Amino acid sequence: MVQSERPSSERGAATHPPAGTFSRYRDGEKGADRHAEPPFESGKEEAPTLTPPSPRPSRGESKGEGQRGPAQDAAPPAEPPSTAPKSEAPPAEIPPPIRQPAPVEAKPVRAEIAPEPEAVPAPHPPLDGEGGREAAGWSDSAGASHPHPRASLGTSPIEGEVKREAVPQPPPEPKPAPGKVTVTKKVEQKAGPQKAPEPAPKRSWFQRMKEGLARSSRELSGNIAGVFTKRKLDEDTLQDLEDVLIRADLGMETALRITDSLAASRHGKDVSEAEVRAIMATEVEKVLTHVALPLELDLSHKPHVILVVGVNGTGKTTTIGKLAAKLTDGGLSVMLAAGDTFRAAAIEQLKIWGERTKSPVIASKLGADAAGLAYDAFEQAKQAGSDVLIIDTAGRLQNKTELMAELEKIVRVLGKLDPEAPHTVLQTVDATTGQNALNQVEIFRNVAGVNGLVMTKLDGTARGGILVAIAAKHKLPVYFIGVGEQVDDLEPFSASEFARAIAGVA
Repeated sequence: MVQSERPSSERGAATHPPAGTFSRYRDGEKGADRHAEPPFESGKEEAPTLTPPSPRPSRGESKGEGQRGPAQDAAPPAEPPSTAPKSEAPPAEIPPPIRQPAPVEAKPVRAEIAPEPEAVPAPHPPLDGEGGREAAGWSDSAGASHPHPRASLGTSPIEGEVKREAVPQPPPEPKPAPGKVTVTKKVEQKAGPQKAPEPAPKRSWFQRMKEGLARSSRELSGNIAGVFTKRKLDEDTLQDLEDVLIRADLGMETALRITDSLAASRHGKDVSEAEVRAIMATEVEKVLTHVALPLELDLSHKPHVILVVGVNGTGKTTTIGKLAAKLTDGGLSVMLAAGDTFRAAAIEQLKIWGERTKSPVIASKLGADAAGLAYDAFEQAKQAGSDVLIIDTAGRLQNKTELMAELEKIVRVLGKLDPEAPHTVLQTVDATTGQNALNQVEIFRNVAGVNGLVMTKLDGTARGGILVAIAAKHKLPVYFIGVGEQVDDLEPFSASEFARAIAGVA
């Protein structure tokens, strides 16, 4: 960094170095030890020597004059300091001392001691009674001194003033001997065999059916309540009620029976919602009473053949499994035939039901002729002496002519083996189908000779009233209804319970 020269007026006596200073530096008197302190004479204080700045060479000067080359810049060889007396220099001005900041007083640090892990059992050291602090050392009864079990926490600003809080140590637990287990006080009582959880109280069939028909009942009751809110029973009210009953899939015949019964007894009078629901339950029960028949098996024919038909997804295979469970629980021997050769999952599902009910299952490869399988199953069931043979079939829509012809072929083949076979033809009807179920029952009845119904999936729809419409039109026996997927969710049909459940009458 180049320093600018100050004018001579600003330079005082302090800026002029004492005599002989430049000559000593040039002669290398100090050498490499130029920072060493000069000797002091006894009783005299020598002023510090100031090193003048090197003169700035002008641009025109040559390197040889006024400037040093690399060789000249090298420090001269170090010589021992001269012991010759030095000429006294006038005292230089001493700059005022730099004020240092006041020292910060260090305060003792109070350290929080975290609880240490349990150590090997040792005599507990005494505690200092004044502050609750542990003593630095202690002696036992024999007089032997023991250092404090805790060493210093490390370097602190003021050594020895770190305060510690005493942490009570729990008494050490004795180590168990090898091969032994010590039971601590945490075990409060002797472990015994755990009791099996109590099974939930079994609900009655009416309760389960009422819960399954809750959606149908809520919608129907809500619509009826909307019709009879602060209104007398007149022609308009009866017409509105008839529309509500038809929308609930109860059918035209049942709707007219209910409205006619109301008009005969309560016309022109105030009618409450509860009275309408009670009359509806009575009329629905009258329609269903003639079709609520139990399934009877004629065991004079062995095997008694039950053929299960229906459209896709109505629960045929599941119904077969539940029915087989009921029959085997009754002491009958059952054989199952996997006649749904179009769907591999149906074959596997029927095999699972066969394992549950301990019933043999007759199956063939995927895509085999269903009529040929039915023939083989009948022959094997006859040889085995089975009481009942239940044959599953593939789901098919009623408007598929070729599939309905295949179903007709199965019936024809079984009739050749036994003129009265199949003895029972059950059709599974999905309650969610609605009015389309009326057409399905009619076609399957004409093709396969359906002589009984099983209503399924009543718990998943608000259109459970379709069962009333089917019963009123086709007058076919309704043997079972299903309101769930469990084995005991398939129960014989009861007209009074169904009527009360769908009407919302307790």
